[in-house]
Order: sequence, then structure tokens, then C-alpha cells
Amino acid sequence: MPASQHRIVPADLLPSEVYARERNARRRALIPVKHNRRLEVGPFVTFYFENFETMLAQVQEMLRIERGGEAQIAGELEAYNPLIPQGSELIATMMIEIDEPSRRAAMLLKLGGIENCVWMQIGRERIAASPTDYADRTTPEGKTSSVHWIRFSFTPAQIRAFGASAEDVVLGISHENYGHMAVVPPDKRTELAKDFD
Repeated sequence: MPASQHRIVPADLLPSEVYARERNARRRALIPVKHNRRLEVGPFVTFYFENFETMLAQVQEMLRIERGGEAQIAGELEAYNPLIPQGSELIATMMIEIDEPSRRAAMLLKLGGIENCVWMQIGRERIAASPTDYADRTTPEGKTSSVHWIRFSFTPAQIRAFGASAEDVVLGISHENYGHMAVVPPDKRTELAKDFD
């Protein structure tokens, strides 16, 4: 099924023995794609914008690691298909990346609700992101997860503006304990614009 269908189906998956032979070449081919879909915002947060290719690779890797065969496929597709943009949105895995464990734990306690403080701005128009339909990623005690899935929904006019070189596109976080932003460079904008129909 073509990526334009925004959904992985079992027929898209390679048999395990074929994937094993092709794995290294496929992973190398995905490196430049992933590079242009990655953006750091501030010192600790990185956004990895997902698409059909990145999710197909993820499903193939999960099948390889867990070796659950046919019985595993439905669960993996249920988990990863919702992270494929549907033509008028961008979806990112937002990771809080701090190597030192005690520092990471302390920071996660300060960043409760960060998943609700993410935005993208095109020119003067701001698009608030929303967490995807996964379980709450911040505990009642206020500790956030180090991984979140974030969705940006665009109107047709915003999609056109995203592709126009005249307007800056900025990705930002406005949490009281983490206020940072980054301009989306032209090469990354070009790559992300492929997610729109």
C-alpha cells in the first residue's frame, strides 16, 4: 500500500527472513530522512516527526525484536498506525533526553503537563499541539514521562503557509519550567511538508 494511504497494512511488511537480509540497507537509507525530521528545542527536548516510513521501520523492528510472528502484527499496527500523519497534520515523538538518571528524574518532576504546552507558529499564527490519544503521560503527582506523542492539526491555509518560504516556522514549548523555541530550517520544512496531502 502506498504511503499516501496513511496506514500500514500487513501486506506492507516484509517476511522476517527478507527483512533480516535487507535490514542494514534499509536502516542506512532511512538515516537522511530521519535527520530532516529531527529538531531540538532547548537543551533537553527533541522532536522526531513521524511518517509512514519511520513507522513502517518501527513495526519491522518490533517484529524482529519480539519475534511474535503473525500473532504480533495486529498489536503493532494498532500501536503505530495512529502515529502516521493523515494528510493535514504533523505528528512527533517528543523526547526529554537527559543522560544522567538523577538529573533526569528531578527534571521530569518539574515538567508535568509539558505535553500541553507545545506549539508551532507560522508567521504570526500559532497552532497549539495536542497529545495523541495515548494514556496520560503526566502522573497525578506531576511527574511527566520522558516520551510523548504530539499532534499538530493544520487548516488548508496553514498548510500553504507552511510551504511558503516567506514565513518563518517556529516550534516551541511554553512550560513554566521549560520555555524554549527553535526555527524549523528550510531542509526540515521541505521534508515535513511531504506529510501534507
